[in-house]
Amino acid sequence: MKRREFLAASGASLLLAPFARAAGAEPPRRDIKKAVKLGMVAGDLSLEEKFRLLKELGFDGVEIDSPSDLDLDEVAAARDKSGLAVPGVVDSAHWRRPFSDPDAGVRAEGCAALETALRAAERVGASTVLVVPAVVSAAVPYDAAYTRSQAEIRQLLPLAQELGVKIAFENVWNHFLLSPLEAARYVDEFESDCVGWYFDVGNVVNTGWPEQWIRILGRRILKLDVKEFSRKKRDDEGLWRGFDVEIGEGDCGWPTDMAALDEIGFQGWATAEVGGGNRARLEDIAARMDRVLAL
Repeated sequence: MKRREFLAASGASLLLAPFARAAGAEPPRRDIKKAVKLGMVAGDLSLEEKFRLLKELGFDGVEIDSPSDLDLDEVAAARDKSGLAVPGVVDSAHWRRPFSDPDAGVRAEGCAALETALRAAERVGASTVLVVPAVVSAAVPYDAAYTRSQAEIRQLLPLAQELGVKIAFENVWNHFLLSPLEAARYVDEFESDCVGWYFDVGNVVNTGWPEQWIRILGRRILKLDVKEFSRKKRDDEGLWRGFDVEIGEGDCGWPTDMAALDEIGFQGWATAEVGGGNRARLEDIAARMDRVLAL
């Protein structure tokens, strides 16, 4: 299905939602699964032990990086033995080898890394690869980053289609796609259902409001990254200190965010991206996610 057809169909269902609520229909069940990044699990544990620990603590999945030194056969075995899913892969090269780099050789390396990540995702049963699409800098003009990154990523769409894995763009502090309107346009211009958005709730709070992004991006949102941000800590202690706050104790506005996610019909994965630790720390993260996601 072309993206424009998909959005037309999903848009129609969203237009009908208020009438269904007015008629007293029950809202859709919130079916959100929670996960963490593998690097958040501390301790001298085997891969299988890490998977089993996360499963015991109530997590549904864990995301891995690629390219990496991980043995994918071992990952698949740990998944099968623990019952913990591997829903996503994070491209580990997108900052060092950005698709917006002026050097064609660097961009080619970035594409090779994304290909590796896509194949790794298919191998472990993941449905997405998280990608930072471009990085704008003094040496990389905004317009060049836009066109270069689309051209490079478009080359990987046939492989993504073949593997059944989607490329999910994340909003990060990369000086690129600074508004939800532009973020939506960037995705739509691919005219492919193989691309979408990996929406990081906490990354928006410094300059905007997550619920506005959620409503504008709509069904383009494939998955969520969960962290927190405090405007007060930013103002009192410095920009990056804004992230130094526990999930549920900052300014993400989770009740409003969740209402917006319900409106767009989001059903899927939410993955914590915070400082990890031992069993007690991971247990606390799981409980905090349950509270803010209202699971």
